[in-house]
Amino acid sequence: MEAKNVIELYQSSIFQRNHLVLSNVNFTLGKGEFVYLIGKTGSGKSSLLKVLYGDLPLQSGTGAVVGMDLKSLKTSKIPDLRRHLGIVFQDFQLLTDRTVEQNLIFVLKATGWKDKTLINQRVDEVLDSVGMLSKKKMMPFRLSGGEQQRVSIARALLNHPELILADEPTGNLDPETSNDIMDLLLSVSKQNNCAVVMATHDYDIIRRYPARKVRCEDGKFFEVTEAITE
Repeated sequence: MEAKNVIELYQSSIFQRNHLVLSNVNFTLGKGEFVYLIGKTGSGKSSLLKVLYGDLPLQSGTGAVVGMDLKSLKTSKIPDLRRHLGIVFQDFQLLTDRTVEQNLIFVLKATGWKDKTLINQRVDEVLDSVGMLSKKKMMPFRLSGGEQQRVSIARALLNHPELILADEPTGNLDPETSNDIMDLLLSVSKQNNCAVVMATHDYDIIRRYPARKVRCEDGKFFEVTEAITE
């Protein structure tokens, strides 16, 4: 796999258990590139993302993410893959019994960080980069939805990812907050030269923040070149 591509899929089929969701997926994503993954609910967007972060196996075709071969990816190697990725979910998935700071420390320790000084330094860096440093001692339930998503993006940045996979990151947010999160995602992508795949069906956002688009529809995966009208 060429170093410039963080995702390469060729003639890949995406299965959810034994059910074929997408067939003949051909997709490459370059370093630092931003792409929208669009399609109706149930069209295969989340299943494709799960294959990319090792939650579902790649059963046919060839594929690599950040240089790691998905076809031969052993369960024991999935944590290695995820150290190179940042994952942002619609529902934030923050640990509710820990402060913002403790949420991030938990992830760093789980991914092999041991030096307390470096851990604290990295937590402050990522929280500062998303404008949440002043909230680091707060519990997640005390934060607004937009603030929780900012923390979620900070968490995704902890291990200097080459690729962020964002599954409907603005799905639970009002339009103004959604714009703030998009500004943030685009700026962290640019600053860190980090590629982003963002699954969404918020077509207002796609129109406001134009970027490359790929679509899942009727079991097929294809590039979208025309303007979005839905």
